[in-house]
Amino acid sequence: MQAYTITGIFILIVIASLLAAPRRVTVASFYGGQTGTGAQPALWTLVLSQVTTWIFARSLMNAAILGYYYGIAGVLAYTAYYGSFLTGAFVVGRLRESGAGSVQDWLTEGFGPTGTACYNLVIALRLLSEVFANLLVVGLIFSAVLPHLAGYQDYAVIGVGFMALAYSAWGGLSAALRSDVVQMLVFLVVFGAAFICLVTSAFFNPLATLTATGVSGSYNGWVLLAVAGLQVFSYPVHDPVMMDRGFVSDPDTTRRSFLHAFWISALCILAFGLFGIQAALEGAAYENQLLGTWAQMLPSWVFSALMVSLLVSALSTLDSALSSAARLVVEELNLAPRTLISGRVAMLVFAALGAALTLWGNQSLFDAVAVSGTASMFLTPVLLVGLVGGRRIAHWAYLSAFAAAMLGAAAYFLRDNDLVSQVLVEGHKYEQLLQICLVVLLVGFVAVLAGSSRQTALRSR
Repeated sequence: MQAYTITGIFILIVIASLLAAPRRVTVASFYGGQTGTGAQPALWTLVLSQVTTWIFARSLMNAAILGYYYGIAGVLAYTAYYGSFLTGAFVVGRLRESGAGSVQDWLTEGFGPTGTACYNLVIALRLLSEVFANLLVVGLIFSAVLPHLAGYQDYAVIGVGFMALAYSAWGGLSAALRSDVVQMLVFLVVFGAAFICLVTSAFFNPLATLTATGVSGSYNGWVLLAVAGLQVFSYPVHDPVMMDRGFVSDPDTTRRSFLHAFWISALCILAFGLFGIQAALEGAAYENQLLGTWAQMLPSWVFSALMVSLLVSALSTLDSALSSAARLVVEELNLAPRTLISGRVAMLVFAALGAALTLWGNQSLFDAVAVSGTASMFLTPVLLVGLVGGRRIAHWAYLSAFAAAMLGAAAYFLRDNDLVSQVLVEGHKYEQLLQICLVVLLVGFVAVLAGSSRQTALRSR
């Protein structure tokens, strides 16, 4: 009965999302997010869209899992990534002051097609990881609520992916923005009810929660917090969903939307992480990405509310990732004419590839964050020296920073390989990730500073 309730509520949310999609779609609204009258998105439309696409299913699960293993340190480490709204607002503001209409616009001016291609490769991988990871959570949810129906989760993955594709392909970015508002409001109500139940439970102790060290101790949580601090400047810039929303409204509205999105999303992630901490405090055994654990320890309606929250966040991120994929393929890569059909075909391709990766069997959620976050770190020295410092950077220096970041991402992904493990510190994977991040930044800054010159800013309009 519980499974049918969760499925039924989710289907109703999909129907509401379809109804929220614009009836009339133009090329400008599909790629630029304008309303039916051609107006820019309003402040709270941007805020709710930013929040719901960043507290996506993968992040909620990561926060809870890190809380289970490393206590409050793990939750704070993942929450630190949401400082990306602050650094993202700063970068977007500087880009707009320089006259750039996107990150690619600025990179093309300074580094030509090769420089932009490097960046587009990273964000294409990011978009694929978004589709993959959120569909993975969908599969985990349905395998948890319907454990006796072997293979059912695969059909759930395909079904949810198709539903997200249906309304995303109809309205593009304008549909994603409008449906995000509906989905975020539902998420806040459903998750808010579950959270109130948690904190009012007789088993909840605020002091124990705030001092919890998790089942594995807090050390690696603090290590991961240091990693987040190193990645938080570049991390938002490689996220096309955030960057796309940085250029669809006027500068003041955009700046305020980023600030509001920061505190709302950070609180949501902290709150969700407490469910993982509580599971550890109650001595629950880790089972099936915590989903099986919650099914045993939480009241039925609270467990159902958490599952609906995860499904809603997965749906919201999928539609935004697909709309960004269409913009990347058509407007940035110029691989197809700027038409509605081109964008829809691009969405279909990304949805199919993401579903294929999910069904392939990879179950690691945080690895997708770590790999893409490391790959994006070449942007830190480039943006600080070039955009903020106003210095011209040689192409070889840019490519050197990019190569270091990609090698670092590959090293983390292949850390169990005998050859790679010989150059990494012996220890936990987060200690190895910290080592990789430090080396990537060191190489990147040395190359960029050595290849920079005191000339006028890259852009002046």
